[in-house]
Amino acid sequence: MTGATGKQGGATARRLLAAGRPVRALVRDTAAPAAVALAHAGAELALADLDEPAGLAPALEGATALFAVPPVTYGPAGGDPEPESTRGRALADAAAATGVRQVVFTGVASTTGDAFAAPAKRRVEQYLRERIPLVTVLRPVRFMTNYLGVPGIGLDGLAGGVHRHIFPPDEPLQVITLEDIAEFAALAFEQPDRFAGRTLELAGDDPTPAEAAAAIGAATGIVVRYEQLTHDEAAALGPQIARIRQQWISGSRWRADIEVLRVVHPGLRTLADWLAGPGTVAALRARLLST
Repeated sequence: MTGATGKQGGATARRLLAAGRPVRALVRDTAAPAAVALAHAGAELALADLDEPAGLAPALEGATALFAVPPVTYGPAGGDPEPESTRGRALADAAAATGVRQVVFTGVASTTGDAFAAPAKRRVEQYLRERIPLVTVLRPVRFMTNYLGVPGIGLDGLAGGVHRHIFPPDEPLQVITLEDIAEFAALAFEQPDRFAGRTLELAGDDPTPAEAAAAIGAATGIVVRYEQLTHDEAAALGPQIARIRQQWISGSRWRADIEVLRVVHPGLRTLADWLAGPGTVAALRARLLST
């Protein structure tokens, strides 16, 4: 699997290892703390770099299934789709060449407009379908762990008791836990014929940003409020963020069907479930008290 030292990949690796499934994690540095933790949990580590395609096939040799998370590349104007697309195609080629028959690819949720359009991810999805017999695409919405901060984008997380983002404060906003993304990945690996060819838009709850801030405040005992970034504030963070903000205000929305997803995965977590999870409140309190 790729991305095993990151958020979605890490959660999926832990879920698969807990179920007794063998996991081989493709990593660039076997001595990195996250890689060492994976090895201690029972994962096999394989050195590989998505920017060095020649090393991908040896790292995948003998595998029959792959969880794929090509890393995003950011430039001055926001996400840079070309390196991401190149990496995804190289991974798909290596998987096909080594006989991988199943890929679970995780990208980003689609919207009713072109906000979060993720052109590179869509190209990789299509390329995988052309090269691999059994492909399942997961498209998760915003992670609940984003309340703990997202390095490198200049928004999200909690600072000074305030959660600031581009979204309107009083409209439902779909969110999901990393653990639930891992659950859907595990289901796809366990039942490849059932999930092959399917694209799953993933969400677990849809509180408004104001409701989410209030829930975090109630759970931590620290007052939290939500503020929507103005257009100028969003533009100062980058043209892509300003563009997404405007598209969202114009009506673009994620469209996961939470009730249908709950039939497939009855344990689908709500925001309240996430807040009640081990370590969540302590992590949120530490975040709030450090800013």
